[in-house]
Amino acid sequence: MAHPAAALNVEPGKQGAVINNHTSRARGGHVPAGERVLVADLDGTLLGGDQESRLQLRRALERHPEITVVFATGRSLSSVQTLLRQDPLLPGPRWIVADVGASVIDAADMSHIDALERPLRMGWPGHEHVRETLRGFPQLAYQNVAQDGRCSFSLAPEGLTDALTAAVESMRCSWSYSEERYFDVLPPRAGKGPAVRQLVHKHQWPLSSLLVAGDSLNDLSLFHLHSHGVIVGNAEAALTERAPDAPLIHRSRLDGAAAILSALQHLNWVEPPAPVVIGYHRAPARWSDGRWEQPSSPNGILPTLTSILGSKNTDGGLHAVWAAAVTAEGHDSWPASFPDRLPMALLPVPPSRWAGYFHRACKETLWPALMSQPHLIHHDPAHWADYEHVNAAFADHISTHAAHAATVWLHDYNLWLVPGLLKRDRPDLTIGLFHHTPFPPPDVFRALPVAEQLRTSLVQLDWAGFHTAVFAEHFHQLLQDTHTVPRTGVHPLGIDQAAVAALARSRTSHITTEDSLLVLSVERLDYAKAPVHKIRALATLLDRQPELRGRLRFRLVCPPPEPGIRAYETTRIELEQAITTLNARWSTGEWQPVEYIPRSLPFTEVMDHYLAADVFWVTSLADGMNLTVQEYLTAQAASRRAGILVLSRHTGIAQQLGNAALLTDPHHPQDLVDALHTALTMHPSHRMANSARLLHLLDAATPVDWARAVVAAIGEKPGSGPAPCTYR
Repeated sequence: MAHPAAALNVEPGKQGAVINNHTSRARGGHVPAGERVLVADLDGTLLGGDQESRLQLRRALERHPEITVVFATGRSLSSVQTLLRQDPLLPGPRWIVADVGASVIDAADMSHIDALERPLRMGWPGHEHVRETLRGFPQLAYQNVAQDGRCSFSLAPEGLTDALTAAVESMRCSWSYSEERYFDVLPPRAGKGPAVRQLVHKHQWPLSSLLVAGDSLNDLSLFHLHSHGVIVGNAEAALTERAPDAPLIHRSRLDGAAAILSALQHLNWVEPPAPVVIGYHRAPARWSDGRWEQPSSPNGILPTLTSILGSKNTDGGLHAVWAAAVTAEGHDSWPASFPDRLPMALLPVPPSRWAGYFHRACKETLWPALMSQPHLIHHDPAHWADYEHVNAAFADHISTHAAHAATVWLHDYNLWLVPGLLKRDRPDLTIGLFHHTPFPPPDVFRALPVAEQLRTSLVQLDWAGFHTAVFAEHFHQLLQDTHTVPRTGVHPLGIDQAAVAALARSRTSHITTEDSLLVLSVERLDYAKAPVHKIRALATLLDRQPELRGRLRFRLVCPPPEPGIRAYETTRIELEQAITTLNARWSTGEWQPVEYIPRSLPFTEVMDHYLAADVFWVTSLADGMNLTVQEYLTAQAASRRAGILVLSRHTGIAQQLGNAALLTDPHHPQDLVDALHTALTMHPSHRMANSARLLHLLDAATPVDWARAVVAAIGEKPGSGPAPCTYR
């Protein structure tokens, strides 16, 4: 594993820098509030015990990067560096105390810290002088290893004589004898304990935040620091006998890594891995202007999953962790904790890699296929490499946080390579992936240059979920020629109707009555939403129905995408030009046909627009459930209004509402015009009946029930009977 300074590169197969419910590992070695320090020997300690115990310890430390790791070893720096390259189970250190305490190294750049080493090596006569002085003791066998600030020999127990120790002391040196075979001559003030004490003083680490672990006599000085300590079960008897009999020092029956992990758990420094891991490319909260911000809307994937998180949730919440990728820029300013009931484990990604992964590969290669626009697919191998890197880091990240036989719930196309990578390394996990977007027909999917690579990964899923039976069937058709097709389920996502209705009733006083017709669209800027199609249809309608001039207003709430996404730039330019042209042609002194709001709005303002609108207009070329439709209908009903829904046939919710909505097809321009005209001229009695019927058809599961059903469906064993809404 790469040491922390290199972890942000997020190379495939290496654990990225992880930030969970605590602060990230501090730069410069200082320990912020809540951070801990583990000081451990290597041979017999961190390297001791079985492979599974070492793996569990490494994962626990990766889950808790607030635990700063310090190696305290008799090995040389070069030997430690070789171990770090060759041993994937060895946790990455922040500091290294080497040469039995004669060397102190900053692991960020593997440089010696002269200011700390100088007092430790004071009075050292030099390596060659020691060898020459002890030449008369044939029982000593010089060790041909790299030695810096010490001189190390092999020595049988019977060879440890008073004459030998007197010769060492005559040089004003100290000595250490361990494991009945290693005899080290050291500077008079050197030793693991003194070296660690130098670090403690330099970085002002409180001793209550220090845990030392060792197995041999040359670790003895660590246990005189008056900190927490654990002597591993496989320690040499002399250490167990000579270590202080203090309440802070635990003599474990477990060996090596298992003993360290047990001590960390006893101190409540680490939490167990999660039985459920939610994997999403976005975090449920973002750090902005010195505080954590959560979505203002009660609906959507972020608030939906947040509502079921936390083992302390008395309403049946999941004991789960939310694994998310975020841009690494500025993460050092994050505080030591996250909002209540948000057990987040964040994977920082460098901005340049995030751009290649999300802005390019996701939005320029994959998104056009999902929206059934294969002619817009743009594939760049360099950007696809970023997608592969992030997915590989994500798979490692999830593996670190997932308990044995855990359920992993992935979301969307952003993580399509994770199932294959994760199943390879963790076959014990049950992996599901829910698609919040449409899933395209097989022929469109195969237009992707990376289609086979993606199919190879997706077939490793245990379960795949969709909003509609059509999307599930597309997925099944794509993989039907593979050896095993994942189980699939249809689970339409609903909204928190009670919360939306309550907000709507509280905002009725904000409704303004005007002698005009308001058509509303609320959607992000995206060619798949067909915003330019709307403006062209509106222009045609005004040409055909000039009496609407001065009465019809179209309000488009259309926030821009994340900065850096180029895929929608052409759409933005065309949209703004079309709006400018239409308004210039038709506007009067106090009226213009299009009101364009190109920014995100608080949900309360969105609600006011819902309540004011006579028509809600959705023209997507392809879409998932489209929760804004459900919000509009719920708000209108709660305020006893009867707005009309004009809905694209290509949305997921159209499968649920059917002909109760005024269905339209954005691929046919005249159909857009006719459907909008029908909505604007519908008789009031028909509007009331239509509104009531639409609300009755909103029978999708509430967000909490939906999430619980999906987790249950993922974990269902084949042959145990169908879960609710299971499609195949």
